[in-house]
Amino acid sequence: MSKRINYIIEEIADQYAIEDNNRPWIIGFSGGKDSTVLLTLTWLALLKIKNEKGKSFLKREVYVVCNDTLVENPIITNYVNKILEKIKEGALKHSLPVFVQKTIPRLEDSFFVNLIGKGYPAPNNSFRWCTERLKIKPTAKFVTDIVKSEDNDHHEAIILVGTRKSESSSRAKSIKKHDIKGKRLTKHPLQNNVFVYSPIKELQLEEIWYIINTFQSPWGANNKELFDIYADASADDYECPTMVSDKEHKSCGQSRFGCWTCTVVKQDKSISAQIENGQQWLIPLRDLRNWIQEERNKPENRSHFRRNGLEATIPHGGVVELKHRAEILEKVFEAQKQINELGYEVELINKQELIAIQVIWYRDLFFQYTVSDIYNKVFNKHLDMKQHNELVKKEEELLLSACEKDKKQFTLIQDLLKLEKSKTIMMKRRGLIEDIEKRYKQYIKVA
Repeated sequence: MSKRINYIIEEIADQYAIEDNNRPWIIGFSGGKDSTVLLTLTWLALLKIKNEKGKSFLKREVYVVCNDTLVENPIITNYVNKILEKIKEGALKHSLPVFVQKTIPRLEDSFFVNLIGKGYPAPNNSFRWCTERLKIKPTAKFVTDIVKSEDNDHHEAIILVGTRKSESSSRAKSIKKHDIKGKRLTKHPLQNNVFVYSPIKELQLEEIWYIINTFQSPWGANNKELFDIYADASADDYECPTMVSDKEHKSCGQSRFGCWTCTVVKQDKSISAQIENGQQWLIPLRDLRNWIQEERNKPENRSHFRRNGLEATIPHGGVVELKHRAEILEKVFEAQKQINELGYEVELINKQELIAIQVIWYRDLFFQYTVSDIYNKVFNKHLDMKQHNELVKKEEELLLSACEKDKKQFTLIQDLLKLEKSKTIMMKRRGLIEDIEKRYKQYIKVA
């Protein structure tokens, strides 16, 4: 096993030192077992080059890119954030050209902006809108920026991935499909001028855990913490197979971590196992995720129309009704409050997302509820997203007095101002006239 691992380190070192070595390397790092092993062996290869040939031979930049979907399992998020800091410190300590980059989805692509703001139904196998928006696009943008960088003479990049043939039969077929005999690099299937390198594709699960449990982390982390996370998240006996490195280590294997909001799977086994192993504060997340999944296809929660205004192919097969979007937001706030009261500082939706949700609600002519009202109801606090100043208050008083005979006109004008403001915030004025006309029609219909 040691010979096999040393061979991979030698191969990585050889590939790093090959011609055109200013093409940057990009390592997709999730903090999981496979990406940890990939970075460990790459790090050891860089140290090998430095010790044998000197620091001047480390010309190629290596970017450790970690994508945060903003809805990751919070235990994993906390762990990964600590590891990324260790990697930064370790790179400086060892004088290695290793740089950490964290990517996140664009505001308009985030999970809750799409679910609660735009009313996309929770993802499932037939409408899996989340993967591209939350994972693929943020990293792809970073890779594109690297390729187009003026410092990149060849305008190319190489992505190192921790995929392995033994993960599954489908993964083995995918790797074989793209393999080129006698070549380490393969063309990226989607991005131009980008190549893929899979140094650990032949490693078995037992070898992965052997490396984690017997190799000291070269950037100074404690690999036992990673092992314990997997052990706590193992929901079935088969996920802890036969690999044992010494008497002090129990075996553990194939637990997968993902978004705590994931409704594509029937059950989040990893978070359920973590709860069973003592992480009781995760219960609100599990229950919320299950509730979102259960409520997804109830007819009263779904419109007959798609987001683009066209009729859905089946009755109640369109976007989430505005009332239910408000219900989801309230449930999210309640889950956050429960976790915070248990002593864990967790923010399930950030302030930028809340603003975006409110803007979209205004654009959808949804004025009955506001984000701030729902927040204030749950947290018993005063959150005023209008950011009133004395001048604005005076303007409202004058407007109200002018509309004294018809309060509905006051509401109409306020709603139109909100639409105007929403366009300013999102920096997209296109469609403003149409939105104003829709609100007028809505007002006339009610009047």
